[in-house]
Amino acid sequence: MADPRIIDVSLDERTILWRNADIEQERRIAIFDLLEGNFFKPLREHPDGYAGPYKLTISVEEGRLALAMAREDGSSLETLVLAMGRFQRPIKSYFAICDSYYQAIRSATADHIETVDMARRAVHNEAAELLQERLARNIEVDFDTARRLFTLICVLHIKS
Repeated sequence: MADPRIIDVSLDERTILWRNADIEQERRIAIFDLLEGNFFKPLREHPDGYAGPYKLTISVEEGRLALAMAREDGSSLETLVLAMGRFQRPIKSYFAICDSYYQAIRSATADHIETVDMARRAVHNEAAELLQERLARNIEVDFDTARRLFTLICVLHIKS
């Protein structure tokens, strides 16, 4: 019986160069929300018919995104590798708007915070759509899953 969802997600800690408390909180929330509800369906059929649930490890290797998928018991299934070129601009934009948001919540008016938050959500949504598009040939994900995965991809790209 198919169970197209992620039951465990981890980030390659070797890839994460630096993070502050705000980013660590974003990571925790993204993982919690992802595990609470997601749709993740690799499109390649496995010889034994395995169709989930999945454990996922996300890393960046030589400038490429690697999504290592494993069975519920932890045995490896496959690793999908994607070029990161098309994600560089959305990641950079997301970092910039997040910096503005974190600064705003510390000292700005409620109206300003709301404006920056709306911009942050718009950038995040566009990036999620791009991720869905890039995964479409290999993995079907819903929009919320793509948003949370994009957050985790960003965590892997933080530089000090």
